[in-house]
Amino acid sequence: MSIQKEIKKITTHTLQKMKASSEKIAMLTAYDYSFAGIFDAIGVDVILVGDSASNVMAGHETTLPITLDQMIYHAASVIRAVKRSLVVVDLPFGTYQSNSDIALASSIRIMKETGAHAIKLEGGEEVLESIQRIVKAGIPVMGHLGLTPQSIYQFGTYAVRATQDDEAEKLQKDIKLLEQAGCFGVVLEKIPALLAQKVTQSVQIPTIGIGAGPYCDGQVLVMHDMLGINTEFKPRFLRQYLNLHEQITKAVGQYIQDVKNNHFPNQSESY
Repeated sequence: MSIQKEIKKITTHTLQKMKASSEKIAMLTAYDYSFAGIFDAIGVDVILVGDSASNVMAGHETTLPITLDQMIYHAASVIRAVKRSLVVVDLPFGTYQSNSDIALASSIRIMKETGAHAIKLEGGEEVLESIQRIVKAGIPVMGHLGLTPQSIYQFGTYAVRATQDDEAEKLQKDIKLLEQAGCFGVVLEKIPALLAQKVTQSVQIPTIGIGAGPYCDGQVLVMHDMLGINTEFKPRFLRQYLNLHEQITKAVGQYIQDVKNNHFPNQSESY
């Protein structure tokens, strides 16, 4: 029997055991009670309350505008539905970069006000002090390397990262530093598959890939992308498992037609 199936509650320790036994970790984003409940019941290992809510829930172009209060609202909604999955919450832009005091205060607010199980933040050596402070306070931290969307204006593009030797070397160094600082796992976003394989094998903590090939210890996708709710975003790494946009369009169109034609509600749907 797989570790994932015999565990009643997924913890950071569970993920460690899954990596050690080469059992892949399935991670998916969620932002509300209803979807989180479905994903939890199906058996998603990790639910990420991502700052991607800025894009898919609020309609912003980047992840930068979402606030800590808004992330807390989404995370608290998700937690109310979850019985089994590990829930990780993104620290939004501006809540940890300036200094470790602010980073710790932001993390404590998320844990206290949402009931979440861990936080995630972007960056390597430059955020090391913050990670160490947060971990020392007893809060589990997941790292995020490669393409870090909160730095999109610095990068100027969503292209694959760490294709050059200097950036690849920095990433290899950074993941070691994150492990030593106490991170329980690291998201690797949009980096070459062979580099992801190399860094995954170099650390004891699990790596979760998004556009980082098949060699990571697990994978994560944004729910709106993989369910086909969002139809504009079609990068190479995305596998769309459903076309909800098409199905919802058809269903709502039928509803409008039925209301206009007085076919809804019928006698059996009336009191």
